[in-house]
Amino acid sequence: MNSLEKEFYVCEIDEKIFARIDGKSYKKNCPLQLSELRYLHVLHKNLSGETLEGELICNERIAEPLTEIFKKLYAENYPIEKIRLIDEYDADDELSMRDNNSSCFNFRYVSFTNRISLHGYGMAVDINPLYNPYIKEVDGKKIIAPDNGADYEDRTKTFPYKITEDDLCCRLFAAHGFLWGGKDLPDEKDYQHFFIEEGIVR
Repeated sequence: MNSLEKEFYVCEIDEKIFARIDGKSYKKNCPLQLSELRYLHVLHKNLSGETLEGELICNERIAEPLTEIFKKLYAENYPIEKIRLIDEYDADDELSMRDNNSSCFNFRYVSFTNRISLHGYGMAVDINPLYNPYIKEVDGKKIIAPDNGADYEDRTKTFPYKITEDDLCCRLFAAHGFLWGGKDLPDEKDYQHFFIEEGIVR
């Protein structure tokens, strides 16, 4: 194993990691056992080409595929601005998205519903969310999240960190069985969102 490979690793949630997520992304009513979650350490590059360290927590089912995806994104210099545990934002999804932070596990409910989000099962990943917002009509009103992402609603425009169906990020996630919120959701667009629903009962 070379030194670069050592920077991409998966481990169980130990006491030190649990202390960081307890009461934040991992809440008392979370349906998952800690043994079903994994911590991922990865490397990524930003638009300036700087190498940065990243951390995610995900469902054990997708830990290895995610590691492979992030290895390839790093090798191809695919830009991701930040990959931090959402707990650094007190598990506030809006704050994390506003800061363009890419993340995975966070026990919460789907907006405007009583259904647990796929993030609550660690089965969804949001990449560069500021530039790839969530868009939905609710009672005749357009909802855009994060709330500072309106400038990136128009997908015909060119801007940094933009995810499209044919770019590397989308192709890699698709190759590992993930769906993409930019085309695979019936009632909304969620351009940041890659997810696996199979086997999840909500």
